[in-house]
This record gives sequence, C-alpha cells and structure tokens, in this order.
Amino acid sequence: MRYQVRHLTEYHYAAPVTLCYNMTHLLPRDTQKQHCLSRRIKVTPTPIYQSAGEDYFGNETFYFSIQEAHKKLLIEVESVFDIDEQDLPNQLSLQVPTCGELRQMLAQADTPELRMVKEYLLDSTHIHRSAKLAAYAADTFADSVSVLQAALDFTHKIFQEFTFDATATSISTPAEQVLKERRGVCQDFAHFAISCIRSVGLPARYISGYLETLPPPGEEKLVGADASHAWFAIFVPELGWVEFDPTNDLMPNGQHIITAWGRDYADVSPLQGVIFDGGDSQTLKVSVDVQRL
Repeated sequence: MRYQVRHLTEYHYAAPVTLCYNMTHLLPRDTQKQHCLSRRIKVTPTPIYQSAGEDYFGNETFYFSIQEAHKKLLIEVESVFDIDEQDLPNQLSLQVPTCGELRQMLAQADTPELRMVKEYLLDSTHIHRSAKLAAYAADTFADSVSVLQAALDFTHKIFQEFTFDATATSISTPAEQVLKERRGVCQDFAHFAISCIRSVGLPARYISGYLETLPPPGEEKLVGADASHAWFAIFVPELGWVEFDPTNDLMPNGQHIITAWGRDYADVSPLQGVIFDGGDSQTLKVSVDVQRL
C-alpha cells in the first residue's frame, strides 16, 4: 500500500521570538516493511541553518535555527511511503520463547542483540517500573505463556478495561495514575503498556507515527486517525520487535506509519529545542492528513 502523509505544525507566540534552535522527529523512517519514496520538510520563516541526520535510535532528525524575529513558526512535512503487509496469523503460530524463557535469556544476555535490548528493560523519562504495575501484568506475562500471546492478551486487556479520553491526561501523566483512572489517549496506553511490561522484566519500546485517515470501505475508522498516534513493541527472539496497538486492540499491519521509536515519548517528541523571548504564552496547532494513493 502507498500512503502520502502531510503533517503541519504551527506555533503562535504572544511576542516575537528573536532566536530559536530546534530538533524535529517529523520525517518518517525506513523500516523492514516501510519504504520512503520521498520526503520534504519546509520551515517558515526560513532557517539560517538546517541539517538532517539520525539520532541514537536511527530515527530521522532535522535540526534548524531561526535568527529573525517571528511570532509564527510553521513546519510542513510531506512524505510518500510504500508499506508491506505481514502475515500476522502465521507470525502468531510460530514457536517463540515463553515469558519465562525470555527473562532467562535476558539474564544471560549472551549475544550482542540481547545486550542491546536490555536498555529497554530500564526506567526512562516517562517510564517508571513499580510493584503495582507488575502486579497488574503478572498473570498475563506468566512464565509459561508465549511472549507473543501474552502481548496480544495484554493489548486486549488494556482495550477492554481502559477508556479513550482526550481530556483525562497529559503526556507526563504517570502510568500508575493511568491505571487508577483507567482513562487516557494512545500515548498514555503505550506508556502504560511499556511500564507494565518492563515491570515484569521484559523489554518494550515506544513507537510514534500515524494512522490512515480514511478506512477502507466497510471498515470502521480507527481511533487516533487525523492525529499523531502511538503504540508499543515487545522484543521476541528470532522475530525482533513485534508491534501492538492497545488503543485499537490490534497488531499494526499496513495502516500504521512509523515516524520514530525509542524508550518513550521523550526520545521521539516531534519538536524540541529552545526559544528566546516569545512572551508568556504560545498556542500550538497540529494538522495531520494521511491518504492512501
């Protein structure tokens, strides 16, 4: 399938910004199943300096600096992608390690791949392991259960027991509060799932991206369309990182476009940097359009 993604980010400041330095994660990355045919980014006002690169996780980055006074910042990104669908039923039927076997593999970590994966077992900016979170996930990720089946069951558990509510949380809401309130948005559910999975000693990472805006005929529109989306992946030996979307109770396949991945949202935030001046307030408007070509 071929998609075109258009992402507009617009800031309005109360007073002129005299200088800014920023880094973006707005250019979707190439993966084994996702192939970029074209990508373009335009910043207004025109930066005095701009440079593309990659971060520690291999995500596409774009740095820019503006040194003229401005009360409005506009970042326009357009990308075209081919995405290959996977045979998920076949993948689920594969013989993979149980949760107990994977925990033992990680304890020994006798390959470079397993040693690198261990960084996704630790706390990070938005992920904090706890006994409460481990207790919530313990039965699902029992030693005897297949890692894939456990992740699929946990995705369904979150979908069934939590309510999508755009007003209930912010990006910094702790996972234990999400557990208490049982409400949130896709970023909360991804962070919550990762926090629980790491709390039971298994590696999970955060993925940001988009969903197809218009669903195929006869299918329901997915929650999170027309906006940035987030989900998680769990590491499975021989398969690598396998993705799950608890907001929509499914394994991403075709309709999810990956922008970046990392330990949590802090590693992949769309825009981060510093500004000088700008007054005491600012407004942000984000528009995302995903079209199938």
